[in-house]
Amino acid sequence: MSPEIIGAIGLLVMIILVVVRVPVALAMLSVGLVGFGAVTTPDGALQMLKDIPVDVLAKYDFSAIPLFILMGVFATHSGMAGKLFDSTRTIFGGVRGSLGIAGIGSSGIFASISGSSLATASTMTRVALPQMEKYGYKPGFACGILAAGGTLGIMIPPSIALLVYAILTEQSVGDMFIAGFLPGILGMVMYSLTVMIMVRWKPHLAQRGEKTSWKAKILSLTGLIPFGFIFVIIIAGIFFGLFTPTEGAAVGAFASWAYAAAKGMRLQGLKQSLVETLALSAVVFFMLLGAEALGYFISVSRLSYSLASWIGGLAVSPMVVLLAILLMYFLLGLFMDALAMLVITIPVVFPIILALGFDPVWFGIVAVLTVELGLITPPMGMNIFVIKAVAPHIKLSEMFRGVAPFIVSDFIRLAILVAFPAISLTLLG
Repeated sequence: MSPEIIGAIGLLVMIILVVVRVPVALAMLSVGLVGFGAVTTPDGALQMLKDIPVDVLAKYDFSAIPLFILMGVFATHSGMAGKLFDSTRTIFGGVRGSLGIAGIGSSGIFASISGSSLATASTMTRVALPQMEKYGYKPGFACGILAAGGTLGIMIPPSIALLVYAILTEQSVGDMFIAGFLPGILGMVMYSLTVMIMVRWKPHLAQRGEKTSWKAKILSLTGLIPFGFIFVIIIAGIFFGLFTPTEGAAVGAFASWAYAAAKGMRLQGLKQSLVETLALSAVVFFMLLGAEALGYFISVSRLSYSLASWIGGLAVSPMVVLLAILLMYFLLGLFMDALAMLVITIPVVFPIILALGFDPVWFGIVAVLTVELGLITPPMGMNIFVIKAVAPHIKLSEMFRGVAPFIVSDFIRLAILVAFPAISLTLLG
């Protein structure tokens, strides 16, 4: 049996394992080890099992992951998220759909320092959903707004998904963060427009929010200062070369802790934040271990190289191939976690992208955006299920109906970014 056939069988087995609910990390690790041993030798697989944890856990760039997670946890426990929503609600006061726009805006800003879509969706649902229900928002529509807003965490820097993509493809983390900024802002604007369109088309979805004075709007800007300060420190520091993205994660985590401490966080709160960070980081790193094993297997099977050569010989344009890859990402996103999908597919897809001559940074942005769609699209819709855990009184069917307009908005944004790569690359100079 040729190595390529073994590689294809391995990927098929892994997909079956994921479908039957085997944890993605365990499925990748198992298939990677068994497949590597089948292509090489069993001793080689055992040696890989010994080497991979050291390779992954000792990689300096990966240390940014728990630091970004810690930064978001501190932001949650310090009350920053609640003040953020209050500020954005006041700023947009009086506009029909103002609470929805505030939910989108505060989710985008919170995502800028949490780096996680699921953390953003969970936190902002706890903060914003009670207020939105109080002011007459249909529960499903309110959940759809917050689920969509949560997806901004996968694009707006510092994004853990962009960080992992950069490391897996050996791209500059700073370039990926900067390239994700404008597409993330575009997402906030398009989601806000979607809210405004929906509440005018179907007025029963939401009531007009309380009007606020210009003085109140200006004073409410103080609630944005902590987030703006941390965001500017990280992005400006990376952009101007004052520190690396990994060092920027440490600076941001320290700044979040300093704010939390100033707001009264004590030893017990610090301990709780560290435990939560360790739990989330363990999940991510276990997934990275599995991805590393799978990557070794795919490499020795030469599956990705054979696939790239085959696609390169097809009589179709590179854009057709790109659209086929993005369609694959969308379909996989219906059933798989976003980060898991990236780490599984990048070893196979990335050589094809390079062979076709596409910019690797731009592809990372459109790939992550396509992955993002899976976070709010049934049947997987991880953000929807996170919100369901916070709001068990609302039916899943209502939530998925509520998020449908934002899925359409994301498809339009994806088409714009594919058609105009400069949106992603212009800040890189």
